[in-house]
Amino acid sequence: MLIGYMRVSSADDRQSVDLQRDALIAAGVDERNLFFDKASGAKDDRPGLKKCLEYLKSGDELIVWKLDRLGRSLPHLLSIITDLKARDIAFHSLTEQMNTNTPHGELLFSLFGALAQYERALTRERIMAGLEAARKRGRRGGRPPTIDKEQLEQIKIALESGASKASVCRSFKIPRSTLIDTLKRNGWLASFQKVKEP
Repeated sequence: MLIGYMRVSSADDRQSVDLQRDALIAAGVDERNLFFDKASGAKDDRPGLKKCLEYLKSGDELIVWKLDRLGRSLPHLLSIITDLKARDIAFHSLTEQMNTNTPHGELLFSLFGALAQYERALTRERIMAGLEAARKRGRRGGRPPTIDKEQLEQIKIALESGASKASVCRSFKIPRSTLIDTLKRNGWLASFQKVKEP
């Protein structure tokens, strides 16, 4: 069965799905099998796309007017198409003439996959270079610690005085997992447990 998906940006009320609808119907999609979203391509929450992907079954073919109507980015698009392939569902983009049922479409899909992998590698390389440059300037990357040094000292004193972890978490308004992780990271928990052992 042929299933169609259409999307227009919510930012522009003048946009219409008529062009997409006409192209999909001309490609053989029954009007009852069309799904639609009026949302920015960058949005994660697209109920029409979610319903469409849930509706598709093995042997079906998903058709879109253009690739950018489906995915919010190249990796997101590839993720959707890879999932479709795993479920034995074909994919066809009319504008780019990409059809995973054909050798040409398979080649394009492979090229997109290689490009996405290259993009991820470049992004990781830039992040690592940025972190290294920051380290050389004495800055550390990552989130700031939830528990500052002064608080940590107070927590250690409270625990050494016999306070339970639960009461410390309540007093300092911190999650138990944060407390345990911080104590472990600072090497305090292991040494404190050794001292308490008979």
